[in-house]
Amino acid sequence: MLHQRDQFSDTGDLHPIDLVETVAETHDWDFDRTGEDQISMVVEGQWRSYSVTLAWSEVDETLRLVCCFEMEPPEDSLPKLYEVLNLANDESWAGSFSYWTAQKMMVWRYGLVLAGGACAQVEQINAIVAEAILTGERYYPAFQLVCWGGRAPTDAIQIAMAGAYGHA
Repeated sequence: MLHQRDQFSDTGDLHPIDLVETVAETHDWDFDRTGEDQISMVVEGQWRSYSVTLAWSEVDETLRLVCCFEMEPPEDSLPKLYEVLNLANDESWAGSFSYWTAQKMMVWRYGLVLAGGACAQVEQINAIVAEAILTGERYYPAFQLVCWGGRAPTDAIQIAMAGAYGHA
């Protein structure tokens, strides 16, 4: 992820979604401003493309991020998938995974609280999008191993953890 501190030195007057749009343009991500308070974009990872949506809620002063990708596991693998999701969530302090069965989507969610008039900064936007993608990349193999590889959730999560610790 790029650092644009000099380019965006004062973000205090920017609506959080305006800031996200500016960051997306800087990274050359495909995006669609779906409303005043929402933007959706596509970010390429190593394993797949991720759909990333950020939405601003004035009511609770939270910038919500939802990062998802399609996944259609066999019905009989769902209990193992839910178990490995719980294990992944135990390791993910900044957000959490869910599997939306009806939409056939794996989802990672995060909320950046900007209460009391706090303003989002470029570094925060870069960090939350990067964390979403990196977390998806980290656990994608574990999800695949339990759903299609017949691996036990504890074995699959160990592989994800070893991969994370193996990168410098």
